[in-house]
Amino acid sequence: MKTKPLEHLRHSCSSHHEEQRMGHFLTAFQPIVDCQENVIVGYEALVRGQNDEDADTIIASVKKDSRYAFDQMCRARAIENASRLGLDLLLSINFLPNAILHPEQCLQATLEVAERFKFPTENIIFEFTEVEAIEDITGMLEIIRTYQNLGFKTAIDDFGSGYSGLGLLADLQTDIVKLDMSLIRHIHQDPVRQCILKHSLNMMNELSIDVIAEGIESKEEMLWLKHAGIRFMQGFYFAEPEINRLPLVDSQVFVCE
Repeated sequence: MKTKPLEHLRHSCSSHHEEQRMGHFLTAFQPIVDCQENVIVGYEALVRGQNDEDADTIIASVKKDSRYAFDQMCRARAIENASRLGLDLLLSINFLPNAILHPEQCLQATLEVAERFKFPTENIIFEFTEVEAIEDITGMLEIIRTYQNLGFKTAIDDFGSGYSGLGLLADLQTDIVKLDMSLIRHIHQDPVRQCILKHSLNMMNELSIDVIAEGIESKEEMLWLKHAGIRFMQGFYFAEPEINRLPLVDSQVFVCE
């Protein structure tokens, strides 16, 4: 039963060796917290290697013509593992924007996995990771709208870093924006970052886009962001990612002293 959701994806791999190598990854989960209600609202599924390699390292080793199959394997395994762990909150899954050729076909495979493991599609967020520039903005917009029309939530990851900028937000208009940790680091003592973030928040509020701040590593960062109006956060301060587990958050991290 465990391998069935992945069977139809294996034919897309360029070779049996490539298929085996791509399948050698694990799924880690990191909580997303609501700092107004002091509760966990969901988890992000993160790809990790057998030797704790990060997602970028693993993706870089996947051949371009195998990325669609790899992307599908990642999302299928994330849904399967989340279901087996009893997750009944939001599940955020990364996808590679240039790996999706036919959004309807791609989503059909995802819907089949969600149905197989009885995981509600309305709880799934698809966030696209910008390890490379989007090659086809029009095609990406079609993907985003297809996902949204089927009830999935969408997010821009690493906003403020790399290729994830204002132009991309204007073009794609996702439901959620995840602020990159480069904007968050030491923000409680950095007036320039504070100014940038405050104006970004005003813009997101006007566009009715939810914001998640990533990479929180200290209480000082969390408190400043909370006072600035950011409700949803994620980072090592709350919990580190854990392989095949849903880590909890110590209630003491929310205590304001």
